[in-house]
Amino acid sequence: MVYEQQLRRKSGSMNKHQYSMRGKVWLYPGVATWHFLTLPKTKSKEITTLFGNIKRGWGSLPVIVRIGTTSWRTSIFPDSKAGAYLLPLKAEVRKKVGIASGDTITYVIEILT
Repeated sequence: MVYEQQLRRKSGSMNKHQYSMRGKVWLYPGVATWHFLTLPKTKSKEITTLFGNIKRGWGSLPVIVRIGTTSWRTSIFPDSKAGAYLLPLKAEVRKKVGIASGDTITYVIEILT
């Protein structure tokens, strides 16, 4: 896991495009135990409009996520069924922050450009 202080040093020269959101953690309905947040549709549409030109494989966008004082690098992924981006929550983060499926949390994402 990469911590907030390290991220600030590394991202100091990057453009900051931050979004503060709130969402309910859900568990992927399958064999894997992946947990996700679904970004709001309005913010997802705005992110696609502003940053769709930098998308990577599977339409993903690189981000830094912050929940409380815990930050890490990951990607958000478009989901056609939801019409929004999905944010995966790794087990290490969920354990550190104390997040479980069904919890509603506040988080910040920064799109890396």
